[in-house]
Amino acid sequence: MSRALILGASGGIGGALVDALTARGAEVTGLSRRDGLDLTDEASLAAAASRLAAPFELIVNAAGALDIDGHGPERRLSEISADTMAAQFALNATGMALAVKHFSPLLGGPRPVFAGLTARLGSIGDNHLGGWIAYRAAKAAANQILRTASVELARTRPGSVVVALHPGTVSTPLTDRYAASRPRLTPAEAAAGLLAVIDRLGPADTGSFHDVRGAAVEW
Repeated sequence: MSRALILGASGGIGGALVDALTARGAEVTGLSRRDGLDLTDEASLAAAASRLAAPFELIVNAAGALDIDGHGPERRLSEISADTMAAQFALNATGMALAVKHFSPLLGGPRPVFAGLTARLGSIGDNHLGGWIAYRAAKAAANQILRTASVELARTRPGSVVVALHPGTVSTPLTDRYAASRPRLTPAEAAAGLLAVIDRLGPADTGSFHDVRGAAVEW
């Protein structure tokens, strides 16, 4: 991949992807809130996209959040908040849709890839623990958005790959509060795994959901 675009480049995984791709010799553009990119503000996405020159062979949306405005994940139904649900969807679901809308037109090449980082917690079939309702629901919606986008882009950009990726449990500020005692990947390990998965994907895989090791994740 000679040109790549990483959204959410100031985050742990996004930054590691920038570093890994740069080490490969790719020309990498990284965008984040530091550059004025706000996935909850469509005007900022449109403006950012208008400043970029196509084509990009790889676009990764690595932006997202678990805690938003000081509100962490719910552990029970009684903790559901309409405002928290709306904030989760605005960033993790609607933000994914707007990223696809404004940046996918910049894709080009024989096998252009748009990868959205979602989460295994967004899997409906793999939900055996409950809780984390707003985050789970927003990530499930992001998966559906990517799946639906893959259908259209298969027609308008033949050879393209649109994929949802679970990066694993990564040692970042996002997981420090909730998974510090669990085995975690470093951001560099997660980036290497994600890129290895992307390298193996072909047009037949568009619209699929994979974890950092390449295994298919249940919808």
